[in-house]
Amino acid sequence: MTTKLVANTTIVKLSGYLIIQRYLKGSDSMTAPSSHRSMPNQLNLARFLPYRLSILSNKVSGIIAQTYKDKFALSITEWRIMAVLGEHSGISADEISVKTQIEKSILSRAISKLLNRHLIVRTIAEDDRRRSEIRLSDTGQTVYQEIVPLSYAYEEKLLSCLSSQERHQFSELIDRLAAHAESMQP
Repeated sequence: MTTKLVANTTIVKLSGYLIIQRYLKGSDSMTAPSSHRSMPNQLNLARFLPYRLSILSNKVSGIIAQTYKDKFALSITEWRIMAVLGEHSGISADEISVKTQIEKSILSRAISKLLNRHLIVRTIAEDDRRRSEIRLSDTGQTVYQEIVPLSYAYEEKLLSCLSSQERHQFSELIDRLAAHAESMQP
């Protein structure tokens, strides 16, 4: 490995690859475009985006989940199913799985609990007797209507640290990353 410093730029020749790193102004760390960054031997989880997104999601979900757990005895998975059914009534368990990205065995147990508590109903589709359709029951609809304003209030409180412009940009970035992640799936 050879290293040479040229005008605030470090040029490193490593295993036949030329890596160029520029000093950040006001920082003693160096960065390079991610496509040219050398791969470290150890994963820094605190800076690894998938890990950070997972931790943030768990924190955010856990805080709001405590509200509907205490008041309505619902788990995060059960609420997500109800939230999807509140928007897309009459869909199958497979469709719920796709919309929530919840693993099918976990989803099946949660659906059974919701059925036993009479928060959802399952019927056979008239156009295809092999397919079942799941909907919120009247009780489930009442619970849903009580949780939705709590969810929006929590979202507003969470996003209050961002300006209106930052909220809009953040939303667009999430959409872009989601679309890109979808395009990367085999």
